[in-house]
Amino acid sequence: MADRKSAKRPSMFEVAKLAGVSHQTVSRVINDSPNVAPATREKVERAIAALGYRPSNSARSLASNRTRTIGMIAGGQRFYGPVSALASIEATAREHGMFVSVAMVHEAECAQAEFDDLCGMFMEQGVDAFIFLTPTDEMFKVACQSQVSQPCVVIASSHGDVSVSEGLRMFNARQRRHVSLVGIDQWGGMASVMRLIRKHGHRNVLFFAGPEQWRDASTRLMAWNKLCAENTVNSVTVQCGDWESADAYRRMNHILDNIGSNGGRLPTCAVCSNDVMAIGVIRALLEHGVRVPDDMSVTGFDDMPGMSNLYPPLTTVRQDFDDLGVMAMKEALFLMGEGDEPGYPNSQHGVGLASADLIVRQSVRAARRR
Repeated sequence: MADRKSAKRPSMFEVAKLAGVSHQTVSRVINDSPNVAPATREKVERAIAALGYRPSNSARSLASNRTRTIGMIAGGQRFYGPVSALASIEATAREHGMFVSVAMVHEAECAQAEFDDLCGMFMEQGVDAFIFLTPTDEMFKVACQSQVSQPCVVIASSHGDVSVSEGLRMFNARQRRHVSLVGIDQWGGMASVMRLIRKHGHRNVLFFAGPEQWRDASTRLMAWNKLCAENTVNSVTVQCGDWESADAYRRMNHILDNIGSNGGRLPTCAVCSNDVMAIGVIRALLEHGVRVPDDMSVTGFDDMPGMSNLYPPLTTVRQDFDDLGVMAMKEALFLMGEGDEPGYPNSQHGVGLASADLIVRQSVRAARRR
């Protein structure tokens, strides 16, 4: 019996008694109210630490009229980028004493009715805000057409078949005042790749584009085409149907077979829209006796775990998902009235952008004269 009593969770009233204040004062300290004298706050915090007191979410909700919960609907759970972004958002939310309730959907097949049902379930739970992680045009569109009343942060690339301005117009006028968009600087990442290959003298390039319905793929392709025109680089687009290595491997094999049978000239570099595609391209090249990077350079995008140990170690672009999580939560807190308005060193088309930095490894070398 003594063990049970000793394990009992301390209450707010016990904290108040130890600190010599009212339980209302303890509540104000827990909820960061400014109407508490510094000396009193210090006494209460010492009592909380001494007793090991942890406020319950229900008590906080009653005091603040908030559940401290973010409702998150996310697509792309099978892929490195969306999963990394989701993990970063959840960790950042915990740092702010908030909980993320997550619903995963298929990024290409999520219909409006399914999305709206999930929003309704979250609203019944009393979530304080929404974060929508929308990797595809279809998911971006249904998110923008949702009828949510809470603040909403949309994570999306800046370009696609549905523009950011078109998406924002899908929200009603009242909703638009409580919506923010954040993403990764895909254009900056592609620009860093272009600077590197130009530095090494590559002028004839294959670009392996990701699936057209994905906004990241669309943005990278659009950026690449514009950069090629500006830098007089001749680029042939190889349109892949998915992000997987198998499709890139098949397409690279087909290109190599055609070059072998028709006597064509092999480009000096392959720029891939993600690391997995680069793996497929490198395999095909090596199987045809084309050495990387001696005969042909290869770049990726994502810097997935293990890319530094690929043979050869892969030059790629690292997206700052930690910063993206911080940005999304800062926007959510600002829209909830709990923080300052975030400012970003870079934004495009109304989307605040986290960085995408080039990681140079051994898969790129100066172009060989052919």
